[in-house]
Amino acid sequence: MKLFDVYPLFDVNIVKGKGCHVWDDKGQEYLDLYGGHAVISIGHAHPHYVEAISKQVATLGFYSNSVINKLQQEVADRLGAISGYDDYQLFLINSGAEANENALKLASFYNGRTRVVSFAKAFHGRTSLAVEVTNNPKIIAPINDNGHVTYLPLNDTEALKAELAKGDVCAVIIEGIQGVGGIQVPDTDFLKAMRQACDETNTVMIVDEIQSGYGRSGKFFAHQYSDVRPDMITVAKGIGNGFPMAAVLISPKFTPVYGQLGTTFGGNHLACAAAIAVLDVMKEENLVENAAKVGAHLLEELKHFKGIKEVRGRGLMIGLEFEEPIKELRKQLLFEQKVFTGVSGTNVIRLLPPLCLSMQEADDFLTRLQHLIK
Repeated sequence: MKLFDVYPLFDVNIVKGKGCHVWDDKGQEYLDLYGGHAVISIGHAHPHYVEAISKQVATLGFYSNSVINKLQQEVADRLGAISGYDDYQLFLINSGAEANENALKLASFYNGRTRVVSFAKAFHGRTSLAVEVTNNPKIIAPINDNGHVTYLPLNDTEALKAELAKGDVCAVIIEGIQGVGGIQVPDTDFLKAMRQACDETNTVMIVDEIQSGYGRSGKFFAHQYSDVRPDMITVAKGIGNGFPMAAVLISPKFTPVYGQLGTTFGGNHLACAAAIAVLDVMKEENLVENAAKVGAHLLEELKHFKGIKEVRGRGLMIGLEFEEPIKELRKQLLFEQKVFTGVSGTNVIRLLPPLCLSMQEADDFLTRLQHLIK
């Protein structure tokens, strides 16, 4: 049986990882500044993480959500404490798209409305509602194009206020920092105005922190730079450091109703063990602070590189926009300089390294990049 071909693949077979480095099946070492698409938060094969998962799977890998799983409450308690959202409720699931799907559904249950506001260049996932609020016609199938969504320009406060004033919008969904859209950062004043407009119109404010959350921006959530509190926050990727897991953080104003939401695999014992280990390491190794410090260093140094049109981002979520398409540059970084990076569109290199990236590793990358674009 052939695999269904959905991605163009680099001819590299990664078989081992440690910290911010990975190795292929030929023994070649690479500096990983992509983190498996922002998934690797605490570094590859962290000893505490490996031990926690190994111990859990040797005890109990899975049982259904029809019985008590005390690990779920431990995740909720720990996540609430580290994020500053200890008064919120936690719904554990499996993937980012699933998190956004459930957040949008819960919003519609809450106010009975069907319209959603999203933004230009947004990406929220590939399932039914999640892909409909994604601003990319190429991946929205006809069955998903149901007219629920109005796309607005990012940071256009007046356009947002005018749309919400119509009184029929169920929810606004926005990324803490747009990833696929090229590392576009929402303005602080825009998020504050959004919060106020949502309050005035009984519209649900959902912030998608799937890529930008879990310390990546230098704060636990990127929206915390704006000092706003969304009604729901969606997380995935870094929550499990590679083990599939996601969650919705839900404001106390939402009252659970049995049967509205549910999951088979969400919050299973192995996933929770992984999530607890991630939170252990993030706290003990000060990874949020490290992301802020090393990210600030990279952002400052990269601004002085000739050939880069614009440097955007916060913490260790960085976009490098070039005047020309970066397809060949990215290949050179991988095959000549042995550095994994991401891409947004045709002109933006995206950096999403593990949050344990050191100053030395950051400077190593700067040297390798400078060698190519000098």
